[in-house]
Amino acid sequence: MFSKQTAIVLFALAVIPPVRATESLRLEQSETAMGSTYSVAVYGEDQAVMETAVSDAFDEVRRLDDLLSNYKPESEWSQVNHSAAVRPLQLTPELFDLLSACVEYSRASEGSFDISVGPLMRVWGFYKGTGHMPRKTEIDTAREITGWRNIELDRTTRTVRFRKKGIELDPGGIGKGYAVDRMVEVLRRDGIKIALVSASGSSIFAMGKPPGEDGWHIEIKDPRDQSKSVEEVVLKDESMSTSGSYEKFFVADGRIYSHIMDPRTGYPAKGMLSVSVITPLTIDSEAWTKPYFINGREWARSHGPKTVRAYFCEDRNPIKVNQPCVWLQ
Repeated sequence: MFSKQTAIVLFALAVIPPVRATESLRLEQSETAMGSTYSVAVYGEDQAVMETAVSDAFDEVRRLDDLLSNYKPESEWSQVNHSAAVRPLQLTPELFDLLSACVEYSRASEGSFDISVGPLMRVWGFYKGTGHMPRKTEIDTAREITGWRNIELDRTTRTVRFRKKGIELDPGGIGKGYAVDRMVEVLRRDGIKIALVSASGSSIFAMGKPPGEDGWHIEIKDPRDQSKSVEEVVLKDESMSTSGSYEKFFVADGRIYSHIMDPRTGYPAKGMLSVSVITPLTIDSEAWTKPYFINGREWARSHGPKTVRAYFCEDRNPIKVNQPCVWLQ
């Protein structure tokens, strides 16, 4: 059994020419929350304003950790998992709106995005580990209590109810993107105009453009060799999220099983190495990487939102090492 965790994107800040202090200051900081490392790099002219804004942004991600964590029993997310199969549970407006968005992603993606994938993540050993091969009976049992149609949301009463016992919502496919967007809102509120916000390098938002640049230059790493890049993108006031089979996986009988689960089959998705999605909001880019990864380019071309840009690294022929990566046309 092997595991490997790497960041798919690299802040290309090294290519930014230095600026005089009278023109602009730069502040960079990182903290761990929600099981990820969040990084913020900001430019500005007032050190105190920048420090306050960055501090407020990290306060926000810590607040979201208390709200959305499925590892903290007292979080609202955990309370939903614990009680929603017993009775309708009234939610805060924020969580109700987030769950409503998740259900809409599930509907639009034909179920390939599904926050009720928790039982499958557990049975495959990805909940708190690097994964292991379950028995087919375990997979079948987990599939019985997986499915976004088992989530009932009542907008009038702002309640959620599960149709089956054992339903477990997993924020892993949406939480980082939502948190990055919220941090960006806080930075803007506090007067920041230029910033790069990242959640473990896999979900990022580029605000404005660094001094002397046309945008934030971000490298997409080669999924077969993280020391290399396969593409560079320039982002300005938009987000990019990447899902890769190398982020968390295990090997059984010579085959790699990744943590990116197809909730409809109960098995990890095959045929893709990584997918990078660019959208105006990070919650959208993170959510759509999963359906694109699971369903592939042809499905994405006909079913994905027209505003999405996507970069695919496929694994159609594992014997051929230099499989090409391409933009969705």
